[in-house]
Amino acid sequence: MANRVWEDREIKFDIPNIHKKLRNGENILEIIDSVEDTKGNSGDLGQLVITNIRLIWFSLTNTKFTLSIGFFTIVTMNTKNVISTLRGSTDALYILTSTPKQRFEFIFTDYGANQKHFGSLFEIYKIYQSTTLYRELKLRGAILTEGHLNILRQEQVYTILNGVYNLSSDQGNLGTFIITNIRLVWYAEANESFNISLPYMQMISLRIRESKYGLALVIQTGPNAGNYVLGFRVDPQEKLHEVHKELISLHSVYSETPIFGVNYDIKALNKTEDMLRIDDISEIDNEASSEINSKFTAYLSEEDREEHREPFYCKELGFAMEKLRDGYTIKDLWNVMGTTTR
Repeated sequence: MANRVWEDREIKFDIPNIHKKLRNGENILEIIDSVEDTKGNSGDLGQLVITNIRLIWFSLTNTKFTLSIGFFTIVTMNTKNVISTLRGSTDALYILTSTPKQRFEFIFTDYGANQKHFGSLFEIYKIYQSTTLYRELKLRGAILTEGHLNILRQEQVYTILNGVYNLSSDQGNLGTFIITNIRLVWYAEANESFNISLPYMQMISLRIRESKYGLALVIQTGPNAGNYVLGFRVDPQEKLHEVHKELISLHSVYSETPIFGVNYDIKALNKTEDMLRIDDISEIDNEASSEINSKFTAYLSEEDREEHREPFYCKELGFAMEKLRDGYTIKDLWNVMGTTTR
């Protein structure tokens, strides 16, 4: 019935200009500059684009090198502090993903001068995880409170229709339809916990067909929603055709501009971060900060012209380590902050 939404559920490689091919309803929420795809394209800097449903990385030097990682595929995500020859201490983002056919690990290293890092990505992904009702079929969920639908953000209720039979059992269950701009909800009158919340995103067909109960509204869901065939009887037939027409219209409008439910106020976050930076600055000891270990910084940034330095056992640290460059001692590198007498 509509263009299939694959962007949050799949991983795609090497699609030229993928960052310029966002689907309707997809919004760019954050851009992080100077990010390396460390595992797949080491040494090639690009941009990391975070949308409301996926993560996009593309090379700034070769338009062929791109990645699209749907949020639904992410299994785990964390950051580690790493030491690089380009920037010294920086953040690396580790993402483990899983699709029905394969598992992938991605590593992105932030080399940006502004050191924006990846905090906004974790916030956006957390919102995505908490808004599944916008995108997923839900059976027997806590979607109602005392017979009233818990309205989602951006959701508008258009029709509430009583006396609708769910034909999933031999005798049928009497209940109520709630039709909104995002989903179709049905719940049983005798037990509101027996319910269905079905987003238009998961519908692949809406038809009126003959059943053993007479004409019925038949809705088929896609593979992402279990390939269900759901039947509902609406009386009288005139009302059945009205409901069918309304659902077809709303489904068409939704398909043009899906509502994914991921709303992220980057300005509010930036304002909070600015306030935190101001507070941090007021606590900095200027005298101590001027004594940051210059030898440590020089050691990290100095180009290593030796191809290999043999390891040795360091008695001071209690483990084997690579031989230091000439002119440096363990104490030089261990004391990151200078010592002062108070």
